[in-house]
Amino acid sequence: MIIGQAPGITEKEAGRPFNAGSGSRLFRWLAESGVDESWFRSTQYMTSVTKCYPGRSRSGGGDRVPSRREQQLCRPYLEAEIALINPALIIPVGRLAISLFYSPGFALEEVIGSEKQVGDTWVAPLPHPSGASRWHQSEDNRRRVQQALAVIGARLKRLELF
Repeated sequence: MIIGQAPGITEKEAGRPFNAGSGSRLFRWLAESGVDESWFRSTQYMTSVTKCYPGRSRSGGGDRVPSRREQQLCRPYLEAEIALINPALIIPVGRLAISLFYSPGFALEEVIGSEKQVGDTWVAPLPHPSGASRWHQSEDNRRRVQQALAVIGARLKRLELF
């Protein structure tokens, strides 16, 4: 299961998660873990913290981060999705989704490339693959992404998901 932040404008229009540039980068990353996009899209579940497109950011540099109120309104739906799917692995993508599983004030540098168990579910976070994000573009953080992809690939193999 992948959990993102919120649908973007192209996801809203297409009705397909991770449909645009962020999705292209995300699935390029996952391919490094041995994950085929067609297989993933047809067998795994993708959702988001909030369910509606939040609109553009005031700066115009991307989509607006959903407000706390929007997150709270959508939280019961996300919790129901997780309970229904009962995933063996959750890949939270981006700070907002990662914050569901890590304590406040976490640093991406501390969690990207790691995994943790929450109940019967493993959680292996990835940074947001957006072109607007600069985090994954530094050399050290690219290494963290590579470590995260290795963790995800190894976990998927141990879970015999592919």
